[in-house]
Amino acid sequence: MSATVSFQVPTPHGPRPMTVAYARKGAGDPLLLLHGIGHHRQAWDPVADILATERDVIAVDLPGCGRSPALPDGLAHDLPTMSAVLGAFCEALEIERPHAAGNSLGGLLALELGRTGRVRSVTALSPAGFWAPAERRYAFGVLTCMRHTARRMPVPLVERLSRTAAGRVVLTSTIYARPGRRSPEAVVAETLALARAEGFSETLRSGRQVRFADDVPGIPVTVAWGSRDRLLLPRQGVRAKHAIPRARLVRLPGCGHVPMNDDPALVARVVLDGSRGR
Repeated sequence: MSATVSFQVPTPHGPRPMTVAYARKGAGDPLLLLHGIGHHRQAWDPVADILATERDVIAVDLPGCGRSPALPDGLAHDLPTMSAVLGAFCEALEIERPHAAGNSLGGLLALELGRTGRVRSVTALSPAGFWAPAERRYAFGVLTCMRHTARRMPVPLVERLSRTAAGRVVLTSTIYARPGRRSPEAVVAETLALARAEGFSETLRSGRQVRFADDVPGIPVTVAWGSRDRLLLPRQGVRAKHAIPRARLVRLPGCGHVPMNDDPALVARVVLDGSRGR
């Protein structure tokens, strides 16, 4: 079910209304799904039906992405603010301490939700925040180039490229190890989502100083990394393990930066295992 929910968030100028779009399906313990920068909740579509067999799945369009408007004036697209907004989102849906799974920026947000006690388990797929300075500059440069290309590319050209496996490689090989598996419709939609993401520049700017160095105590944490991640290199998973010693570190063979489409069965199993029996 696709829907929106509105709620109040505090700002330096007083409370402001905020609307977040989401899709919900399944039954069981609630599971919050968080996508990466410039993406949208449909990034989770390849695994959502599998997860919904055991979980009440809530896939979110982060503020300024997909169908969710940007944050109100006066709020920064930074880690504390986004974490507080997601906490308010859960309160609005009357969801108390869900499990959380996130990819890239969404993985970083899931870890922050875990660190602040807002969720009961975390599964982070190639989470941001464990980079060395040169790796961050590289990743931000690639993302900026992807955004620039998506904004300049005419929609008819995107549609034409998406119809062939070679064209899908051109459009999405940075984030998928197996871009030919992505449907043409999905490739068009996510290219347009990247081009239109209101919060992209602000989010990237706020991430320049981000390093996740804190432990996430008291809850189960799984960190999973695609062996063919070309955006955030797999060695960053070792740093995540050092920062969060009790975390389970999982390798995703043959998967890229957004692994849900590369190997849906494996990713679904990792997410379910990370939140099972808690």
